[in-house]
Amino acid sequence: MAIFEYPEVFLILPCIIFLCFLRIRSWNKSLLPIDWPLVGMLPGILRNAHRIHDFATDVLCESGGTFEFKGPWFGDMDMVATCDPANIHHILSKNFANYPKGPEFRKIFDILGDGIFNADSELWEFHRRTTLSIMSNAKFHTFLERVVWHKVENGFIPVLDYFVERGIEVDLQDIFQRFTFDSICKLILNYDPGSLSIDLPYIPCEKAFNDAVEALLHRHSLPESIWKPQKWLGIGKEKKLIKAWEAFDQFVYPCISQHKVIEEQDDNFDFITAFRKACKETNVASGDSIEFLRDTFLNLMLAGRDTTSTSLTWLFWLISTNSSAETKIIDEIETKLHAKKDKKWRLFDIEESRKLVYLHGAICESLRLFPPVAIEHKAPVQADIIPSGHCIHQNKKVLLSFYSMGRMEKIWGKDCSEFKPERWISDESGGIKHEPSFKFPAFNAGPRTCLGKDMSFIQMKMVAATIIYNYHIQVVENHPVSPSDSIIIQMKHGLNVRLLKRRNI
Repeated sequence: MAIFEYPEVFLILPCIIFLCFLRIRSWNKSLLPIDWPLVGMLPGILRNAHRIHDFATDVLCESGGTFEFKGPWFGDMDMVATCDPANIHHILSKNFANYPKGPEFRKIFDILGDGIFNADSELWEFHRRTTLSIMSNAKFHTFLERVVWHKVENGFIPVLDYFVERGIEVDLQDIFQRFTFDSICKLILNYDPGSLSIDLPYIPCEKAFNDAVEALLHRHSLPESIWKPQKWLGIGKEKKLIKAWEAFDQFVYPCISQHKVIEEQDDNFDFITAFRKACKETNVASGDSIEFLRDTFLNLMLAGRDTTSTSLTWLFWLISTNSSAETKIIDEIETKLHAKKDKKWRLFDIEESRKLVYLHGAICESLRLFPPVAIEHKAPVQADIIPSGHCIHQNKKVLLSFYSMGRMEKIWGKDCSEFKPERWISDESGGIKHEPSFKFPAFNAGPRTCLGKDMSFIQMKMVAATIIYNYHIQVVENHPVSPSDSIIIQMKHGLNVRLLKRRNI
């Protein structure tokens, strides 16, 4: 045979096999996904789907903060993932106009319609200007404090006391989600669904948020050619999203159609009335349509319910594993607020909460490690070169991992994985240190910075101070804690705890 005429082949072949063996071993040691023929790096994504956020962090750490993902040839999934602050600043601020939400984002988040999260250009400007104007109103702040106070006094405390007296465990994440759902519904729709009550009633719309955010991450992880047919057939994660959509519509539409205008008085505030008035003043043609109102309010409900409840859940888990932080928060409350110990419980108002610097630092530290919105994706209108040197072609996806940013040593130091509220407190002034939003994007960055940031901090500090001062929380032994595989970083298994009343109550 001809092959025997070339004996050097028998020397080269073992070398090739040996080199392939070394390559496979290096793949096994590396955390980076393998770029396979035809399917690209999709198998690596699917293999790590159960820990997608930590997988992204591993990959970004090994690749220096930015990584080019190669999708299957049939899926149009090629993208650049990054957690580099310089890239984040460039995309979300410096070159903001080149990175709109765009049609791709709207396809994935179609459930949100024409709300602020999907909006671009003039529609986004309208949403931002109108919402900011309403939330800046002094009456809104008075109404917010009244709503939170009422819900804590008549919902939170009775429910927590019920579980304390019986010595049974409770899912604190579920309690926080019910609290924020009731609160945001009252703020936006002027309707309290009463989900936070002793019997913990099942309310389809409240639970639909969890199914929706899980399905939306599913759309990020798969080509449209796969999730779109699932949507048409009503199967898999898309089936959950369809049911969630129905639950939202069945809840929000009646609230809008049955809404009665509240006469404006000194102590009255009504969001629906204020928003409709703003639409008329700015001549927004679709502003008074029930569909547009549904989209607007659903976006605000998603922001108000999920981000705040998620932040509170992670905060209390971190505090429960750090007794010194818990002690410092209690000491701060007693010292700065002169908290008396002669009442059954104590609720702290807005002005009191603003004095709690260490608690504010603890919340910031929790948000650094577990930002409620884990990822965001963008696509440039025109080709761009980002600061890391990567070329982003027109309409190519860029995935921004906010979750990974908090775990980067080059951003936060070698102690980046530790919970240290002191990280946020200035040694000189004793106040809160300011960190640029492109380093700490828990509330997004640039022109799209979250409008409800201040409202969220108010709620979290009022609720956290009240619970920490009046109760000691113990996480149930061996309870698994890990982030969920969804757009919003909830706890995958909830947060089962036992509560104890403090001796000073």
